[in-house]
Amino acid sequence: MEQHRQNQRMPNRRDRPTGPRQPETNNALTPKDIIAILRRHVWLIISLTIIGFMIGGVSWFLLLRYSPKYSASTFIKVLSPAEKDPTAFGRGMATKDVQFGYRQSIAQLIRRPSNLSALLKRDKIQDTKWFKQFGEIKDKRLGKALKDLKKRFGVFADRDAEFVVVSMSCGDAKEAALIVNEMAKMFIATQGTTKRKEVAEKLARFNEQLARLEANLSAAERAMDEVRKRWGFMDLEEGSFESTTTITLNRLELEQNELFLEISEIAATVERFEEQVAGPIPTQVSQQIERDPIMLNLGQQLSAMEARLAGSLTKLGENHRVIRELQEQKKAIEQERELRRIEISERTRQANLNNAKDRLTILQDKYEQLEIIRKEAEATKRDYDLAIVQYKQRLAIRDERKERLNEIKRSIEKLKIMHDDPETPKVQFVGDAPVPLEVSSPKWQVFFPGGIFLGFMIGVGISFLIELLNDLVRTPRDVGRFLHVPLLGVIPDADDDDNAYDVDQFQVLRLAPYSFVSESYRRFRTNLKLSNAETNAKAFLISSAAAGDGRTTVAVNLAMAFVTENKKVLLIDANFWKPNLHTIFKENDSQDAETEQYESEFGLSTLLAGLCGYQEVIRPSGTEGLDIIDAGLLPVNPAELISGPQMEQLIKHQRQIYDYIIIDAPPVLLVGDVKTLAKYVDSTILVFNAATTRRGIAIRMVGELRTADANIAGCVLMAVKAMKGGYFAEQFKLYNELQKAQMAHSV
Repeated sequence: MEQHRQNQRMPNRRDRPTGPRQPETNNALTPKDIIAILRRHVWLIISLTIIGFMIGGVSWFLLLRYSPKYSASTFIKVLSPAEKDPTAFGRGMATKDVQFGYRQSIAQLIRRPSNLSALLKRDKIQDTKWFKQFGEIKDKRLGKALKDLKKRFGVFADRDAEFVVVSMSCGDAKEAALIVNEMAKMFIATQGTTKRKEVAEKLARFNEQLARLEANLSAAERAMDEVRKRWGFMDLEEGSFESTTTITLNRLELEQNELFLEISEIAATVERFEEQVAGPIPTQVSQQIERDPIMLNLGQQLSAMEARLAGSLTKLGENHRVIRELQEQKKAIEQERELRRIEISERTRQANLNNAKDRLTILQDKYEQLEIIRKEAEATKRDYDLAIVQYKQRLAIRDERKERLNEIKRSIEKLKIMHDDPETPKVQFVGDAPVPLEVSSPKWQVFFPGGIFLGFMIGVGISFLIELLNDLVRTPRDVGRFLHVPLLGVIPDADDDDNAYDVDQFQVLRLAPYSFVSESYRRFRTNLKLSNAETNAKAFLISSAAAGDGRTTVAVNLAMAFVTENKKVLLIDANFWKPNLHTIFKENDSQDAETEQYESEFGLSTLLAGLCGYQEVIRPSGTEGLDIIDAGLLPVNPAELISGPQMEQLIKHQRQIYDYIIIDAPPVLLVGDVKTLAKYVDSTILVFNAATTRRGIAIRMVGELRTADANIAGCVLMAVKAMKGGYFAEQFKLYNELQKAQMAHSV
């Protein structure tokens, strides 16, 4: 059965889960990181801030005593750039932006190099101490003075007020005011002369235009007289009434139209009368016939005859001779009456027809005469219209020249007023600049806060520079940000723990079990177990990048942490170059020379070389549950021994006996044995020292182990300082309070 357990093969490493991998993290600084950096370097920042305050104060005092500056200023009032009508009340207005732009242009004019050079040539300016300080050579002195004046002389256009501020700074208060006043007066005078010269030039041009327009106006009036004489019309002036020719033509056309209508009516009457002559007697003619005296007499006779006939017929009968005579007389009267009616009808209709024809002839003759007169009027009207067109053309030319002449006269009057107007230059001198009573520079309100701010910013900059130049793996965040390896434990620096600072760190878990350092190892043990819960890992390899990183300390204390859980642990020292376990775990203090010889002869090297068995190399550590295999003598070929089958058989065999096997390996970057050992164990644990391990070395170590297909369970960060704003700043305080509470409760 024992042989069967020894021959069991280790599980396939590629089938085991490699443990949780931390997510990629952003390398940018977070607000929390920035605050932590500032807290860690708070005293540096405070010191530099105080130094900056002192430097600012000293600079202010020295400048105030040896190089004070006085600033004098005055105002130049800038009027609205809108053209003002001098004949009207009020002032021309412009928009606020236009006025501000005009003030800016005035400010630029004041600062022109030509104005500055002209200012320097004035006698009062050349007599100042400020001007004399630039030497005696005229050309060089003017150049230096101009260069210095550009720096010290300022012109500012106020946006809300109608002023341009002119200022000057120099070492003498009176000279500063003098320079400002001289510039303001010189510019006002120059601007007034320039503007009045411009007005005078405009006035001369307008007078020339006035003379030309008067000559052109006389020529236009002569052309109008020529049109009137040529056509013979004197009523060509445009007015509200029509001309005589037009009125006559309109009257003739109206009479002709009325006559045409009358002719049409007469022609229709003639046609109607012609139809009546050939047709039945119309009603009107019948009425005229009935009114004829003869017809009336015959009608009376006929009525009397009918009455007589009716009376005789009753008495005599129809066949009586008298009756027949009366009937014949009646018939004769009726025939005569009919003949008279026909005669009157024919005569009346013919007379009406003849009268209508005569009227038609008269009207037609009159229409022809009107047509002749109308054509003559139309010809006259055409001549009149042509004359009107020519006259209006010349009249428009005359009116245009006359209006232009009036405009020129008004403009000349305005320019004459503007030439003598004091507001023509658009700038006015408000008053002399007062002599400044206080220095303008230096001001303590600037130097003291400026020194404080500068010192503070330099302190902050140096703090961040220190942090950026420091490439150590110092914090858990550095592990996650740069290495991307699961962090299993963070061990604080023992100097920060009052309970562990004077204790042997190899056995701090046993000697100071209630210290925060010991609690950190126990937390590391718990995290390791949780990360390997699924794989049930039992063999662990502990390694670091370089010697002195705390690799052996972590291995020993991890073994102690497992032992406190009543686990059986085998601790193997595989560092042939610098073994430590034989000095940490001694059998007893009274060992003799023979025992020392035994310790030096038996160890892992002799076991791998086949010079001894397991029982000879495994020894107790002095702590129950913890056994040790020392490194033994340094072999000639350590790499070959590590890669041989004996090492793999050792781990397989002891896996059946011990709950955990912990191997203290040499540094990864110094020897290649670690890569071989990593193949025999379940998981590899890396140790980074916050005080010595650099990021590049740590990244290289992780990369080489992953290239060798090592199962990296995680890492441990050793010797982490409790920095201000760091990882353990509050942890120590809370843990100490908790320990005090537990001890009080246990008592």
